[in-house]
Amino acid sequence: MEIPRRVALVTGAGSGIGRACALGLLRAGYAVVLAGRRPEALEATAHESGAPSALWLVVPTDVTDESSVRALFARISDVFGRLDVLFNNAGVNVPGVPFEDLSLVQWRSVIDTNLTGAFLCAQGAVRLMKTQQPRGGRIINNGSISAHTPRPNAAPYGAAKHAITGLTKSLSLDGRHFDIACGQIDIGNADSPMAGKMKHGVPQADGSIAIEPTIDVRHIVDAVLYMAGLPLEANVPTITVMATKMPFVGRG
Repeated sequence: MEIPRRVALVTGAGSGIGRACALGLLRAGYAVVLAGRRPEALEATAHESGAPSALWLVVPTDVTDESSVRALFARISDVFGRLDVLFNNAGVNVPGVPFEDLSLVQWRSVIDTNLTGAFLCAQGAVRLMKTQQPRGGRIINNGSISAHTPRPNAAPYGAAKHAITGLTKSLSLDGRHFDIACGQIDIGNADSPMAGKMKHGVPQADGSIAIEPTIDVRHIVDAVLYMAGLPLEANVPTITVMATKMPFVGRG
């Protein structure tokens, strides 16, 4: 088949921000690889787009598993021969509990997906991007407001997202030699399943419970499309897209 000019990979493409951004990329003319743990959810994303089947590829993937990620990038190479954009989006959270009650299983579940999964996918992208012709590509990491200011009783998520910032900076530096750009989008209260609880009230730093405003996920899609569409000589190292009235500055 004829290979499309630009190929994007979205992890966590079966729901929420990942689904919305995958749909946005498909509608913008990208060929999109949809990765995630639930095949039926990935298929639903693909079919919702209305894009021809030649423009999307569903690859069920566990980003915490190195062999699964290697298989993902082997499929991308086999089918499309290149990768231009990775949106490193897959993420999970656990219920908020006091720090001393946090289990190691809960800690590892968040770190393994949100940080190690992002590392493994970025590593796979770099290996492909540095050897393909034309060389190079772009990695967009999904950070969070929590990459800067944590929420109460959310140590695993806050730690993982702070570490994503370090990963983004390292990739931005190490990728320069291979025409690989890396940036981070920090999202605050996009109206997605993960942030749905904001509408019902969430714990604040002062111990109170407060309803927080959210924003339509289309604003996140617009930002990702802008970052993805830049020529490789330009980069957005970090961008924050958030509900104007959410507590961020002054969260503490």
